[in-house]
Amino acid sequence: MATVESVQGEIGPVYDEVADFLASSPTLEQIVTFRLSEASERVISDLLDANRTRGLTPAERLALDDYARIERLMQAIKVRAYARLA
Repeated sequence: MATVESVQGEIGPVYDEVADFLASSPTLEQIVTFRLSEASERVISDLLDANRTRGLTPAERLALDDYARIERLMQAIKVRAYARLA
């Protein structure tokens, strides 16, 4: 079973990836088209698969909840960027 630290350590790079992207002063077009790296997508996919097939450990649930917050924030940012492009 994974520890809280190991699972949250897996989601940590997602936070870093998003933070690095936003700190790079992206254009509106770059914001609208932003996607996580394959490695980050794989971590999220693995958590979603585990949720569907066997259920999540408390640590995995925390990590998936963290990702959901990141995803909601990025969606809100993308909507606003898209509106400014229109």
